[in-house]
Amino acid sequence: MLPFSPATAAALDHAREILLGRGLTVLAAWALLNLVVSGYLVRQADRRQETYFFHGMNVCWGAINAALACWGVLHLRFVAPAGLGLADLVREQLANENLFLLNAGLDAAYIMTGMYLWALAAVPAQPAPARLRGFGAALWVQGGFLLVFDATMWSLLHWQGGGWLLRLA
Repeated sequence: MLPFSPATAAALDHAREILLGRGLTVLAAWALLNLVVSGYLVRQADRRQETYFFHGMNVCWGAINAALACWGVLHLRFVAPAGLGLADLVREQLANENLFLLNAGLDAAYIMTGMYLWALAAVPAQPAPARLRGFGAALWVQGGFLLVFDATMWSLLHWQGGGWLLRLA
């Protein structure tokens, strides 16, 4: 059993912030990869082909993910706030875990939307099947990565929080 003190609170808070910072680094790297690779390939693609829409959507996702990663990094704390208590730590821990669980649900919705767009593209006389297939494939790729990312972050945070409770109990 670890006695709870301001130093313990600061150490636990710092450990969580380090984990979140590493996760944001992964998200930022994914965003940069999408911006660079798809940004280059969208310029090379024929505007009537599926690859154009696929890479165009990936560039949009890259910009959104980059903005989210930047926002997250700007909100990281390098020093625990004064008076941080156990209840504050648990509340923040659960808020982070719930955020990643919510995002995982959204990621599953992105994947399903991609499947819907792909199926819609197969309907005869569809006016823009290449666009639907390209956007659908991009939603699969982005949703798949983000689902793995969010589930991994939730798992790591949950494991970390459970370890805290065992040491403090």
